Amino acid sequence: MNTRNFLILLLSLNWRLMFSQEHSNHHITLQPKDSACLKEYFIGAHWEAHTRSFFMSTINEGNLKDDYAFASGAGIGVMTKPFYGLQLGISGFFIYNLASSAIHVKDSFSHAPNRYEIGLFDLENPANKNDLDRLEELYLKYNLSKSNITIGKINLNTPFLNPQDGRMRPTLEEGVWITINESKKMGFSGGWIWDVSPRSTVQWFKLEKSFGIYSTGLNTFGEKSMYHDNITSSGIAIANIYFQPNEKLKINLWNGLVDNVMNTAMLEITTTQSTSHSYSHFQGLMYIHQDAINHGGNSDQRKTYMSRNAQSNVISAQVGIKNNKSSLSINYTHITGDGRYLMPREWGREAFYTFMPRERNEGYGNVHAIALKASTKFHDKIKTGIAYGYFKLPDITNYRLNKYSMPSYHQLNCDVAYRFTGFLKGMELRTLIAYKLKEGETYNNPKYIYNKVNMINFNFILDFKL
Repeated sequence: MNTRNFLILLLSLNWRLMFSQEHSNHHITLQPKDSACLKEYFIGAHWEAHTRSFFMSTINEGNLKDDYAFASGAGIGVMTKPFYGLQLGISGFFIYNLASSAIHVKDSFSHAPNRYEIGLFDLENPANKNDLDRLEELYLKYNLSKSNITIGKINLNTPFLNPQDGRMRPTLEEGVWITINESKKMGFSGGWIWDVSPRSTVQWFKLEKSFGIYSTGLNTFGEKSMYHDNITSSGIAIANIYFQPNEKLKINLWNGLVDNVMNTAMLEITTTQSTSHSYSHFQGLMYIHQDAINHGGNSDQRKTYMSRNAQSNVISAQVGIKNNKSSLSINYTHITGDGRYLMPREWGREAFYTFMPRERNEGYGNVHAIALKASTKFHDKIKTGIAYGYFKLPDITNYRLNKYSMPSYHQLNCDVAYRFTGFLKGMELRTLIAYKLKEGETYNNPKYIYNKVNMINFNFILDFKL
């Protein structure tokens, strides 16, 4: 039985269970106590269903190629009730390419590939429009008081591995993960990850094979990076300790050790102070330090991921004000000139406060970024957001600090989400428009412009969750 047939079987079973029971919220909820028998263990499980339709289009300047794509898919997931503290989780999703331009064809002027629409499907096989299904989660979880340990295919959200869910499906991981939350003032989470299924793919990869599935950019010699399929690593160890002495202060310590490649340490301090009129001020400060391990993944420096003895340092800060409906913040990030900040884009997006959807600052050094972000809710149905960012990057000929040949740029994002109620409860419609304007020198070469700057990207997303 293939993945799609398995999902259809699960979906049919889910509907039978939901409508054969009398539950006012239309699905079976997870009970806190252990099941009394094996039958109750499965029948009393928590089921979820999700459909997503996603239309994306990118308009580039002049004669550069424009693209569009319309994807739709559905998935089902189940997590059983506890059985002597044990729970089983499984989920999957399938996708169809309903309509699209020739997203697998390079632009005829710049000879560069598509960056955006192709990510709705399978980067490894862009011409595939039908056979796009993936087993996403399959794990065993043991609960003890407020702590747990999980082993299998899971969905993590860390500064190094995270869903980066800006397409049809998120990035997922396979490994063992421990969470300890016995104290209100401090806790621990961490584990060992050996497999990854990146966003915009349908396969699972050994962690060392996941390097370079996306664009590899240039190495520090100005040549095309050749680290894909040339990295030796058995996995990544991630650890997080947080301290929260009171409601106003939280300190997070993270460390990500990629075997034989690099180590990344991160300190984040966040504070909140209440003021009059239901407003509160919030601040955040983040420091990240990276070091190469051994030869950075390969002794041949033209095939390695991080150059031998390389390091990078990042400072990111945030200051803002918010209430129950609105938020306004100013954010700043500086990647020093010591070296590129590196983290495989296949694993997720960077954690910087200046991050804005549709572009990243991973792969660069000597960066100054500033972003203004504002969001507002209306009647708990509509949420709007607007963000402006200026990103000062090294010149595109500075290969040591500019991995992806990206010029400095301005970016403006507008985001509107509408959450339906009543008969359509569970449905959400979201629109995201991202505009990027060139600021740095491109030397009249269209490959530094196409799908990078002087472009506008439209996104219309409809989600329905049960």
